[in-house]
Amino acid sequence: MNRINKPSSPVIALIAAAALALAGCGGAAPAAEPPLAGAAIGGDFALTNSAGETVEWRDFAGKYRVVYFGYAFCPDICPTDMQRVAQGLKVLKADDPAKAAKIVPIFITIDPERDTPQVVGEFAAAFSDDIIGLTGTPEQIAAAAKAFKVFYARGETVEGGGYLVDHSNIVYLFGPEGEPLATLPVDLGGDAVAAELDKWVN
Repeated sequence: MNRINKPSSPVIALIAAAALALAGCGGAAPAAEPPLAGAAIGGDFALTNSAGETVEWRDFAGKYRVVYFGYAFCPDICPTDMQRVAQGLKVLKADDPAKAAKIVPIFITIDPERDTPQVVGEFAAAFSDDIIGLTGTPEQIAAAAKAFKVFYARGETVEGGGYLVDHSNIVYLFGPEGEPLATLPVDLGGDAVAAELDKWVN
């Protein structure tokens, strides 16, 4: 498995603390403030979509944004996470189409050497036509990953000469102004993702 989490990161500590706080609420009403409110996560970027067009963070102003960093050649965790994001969006769309229409799911590669615009476009479309796949130069990807507090590093070489990329696998939800709201529980499945989206998207 090519997943690495960074427990020493202040962001991960914040997420863990928020999760513990929510867990202690039992069946109580949701917290008035999103778990990631005020966290320094996210920021402007200039990346490239599947059509070769430049896309910036501010282009999504007014939309809730689901953001995931991964790579198309990932053998396990990325396809699983993206499938559950897509399932969650599908469930929400069936229950509340108007709310689902406010959300833009975004997949950003951390493997720009192999993930060309065409590759990220095909990867994203394999899960949902609504998911926007983005790539860029190594420098652009590094800047975006730093802004979104995402860790990644080239990993072991596999049979055939390819390679894995170690990376954190956090799925973020951002608000209409680009503010961080929460993380999505992809490890719990599509229904849990839909429930979390329903909780914070207004």
